[in-house]
Amino acid sequence: MGKGRRLMRPFFLFGAVWILSSFRLLKPALVVVDAGHGGKDPGAHGKVYKEKDITLAVALRLAELLRKDSHFRVILTRDTDTFVELVRRADTANKAHADFFVSIHCNANPKKDIHGSETYALGEHKSQDNLTVVMRENSSILMEEGYQRTYDGFDPNSEEAYIIFSLMQHAFLKQSLRLAKKIEDNLIEKTKRPSRGVKQAGFLVLWRTSMPSVLCEIGFISHPQEEKFLASSAGQEYIAQAIHQALRQYIAAGQE
Repeated sequence: MGKGRRLMRPFFLFGAVWILSSFRLLKPALVVVDAGHGGKDPGAHGKVYKEKDITLAVALRLAELLRKDSHFRVILTRDTDTFVELVRRADTANKAHADFFVSIHCNANPKKDIHGSETYALGEHKSQDNLTVVMRENSSILMEEGYQRTYDGFDPNSEEAYIIFSLMQHAFLKQSLRLAKKIEDNLIEKTKRPSRGVKQAGFLVLWRTSMPSVLCEIGFISHPQEEKFLASSAGQEYIAQAIHQALRQYIAAGQE
């Protein structure tokens, strides 16, 4: 009998390891959803709407979808029209040991015919257009008290600062780019609008995060038709569904 128990011991150990591994895979992933801008920082302006209002509406809808999904837990960096410093947004994710950080924004361009979504990971900007987008989004720090000290003297309006910034290596770049691709693919499918692709640039809100992190420019508020879509309940629902589905696909791929 004692010999039989000794023979069975490895199988019990294997079973215990398998159960613990399965539990770890089934543990809900924590997503920090960041609604860009807010409060005294309106973000980009459309003809009628402000970026801060659209991003909050999409973030709240995405959070609702994630809460209904047993695969996820969710934290919002803001759930009202309040100003939140960029560094605090990243700190929220880091302190919570989040698995993903998703920042939601609206794009803008003086050329009113430009439209479509694009999703960014932290990295070197490859074009002047990318630099223009990141400089606009990073300018939010100018509204923060003592921003020079907080961001180590970083000047969001200096092209030279971005050259130095681009030399930094993001530990989760590969994973962030993979998530960004899934988000863009799902936005195409759900919204039936064009994608401007996956890109990289030096967004401060992504700089200090210690997990796969992306910034979604969900569309151009400067494009009249796209502004209406972004402000509509249907449009916000489709966008939230697309990001939710991308996160589902990402964690599913990681468990295969």
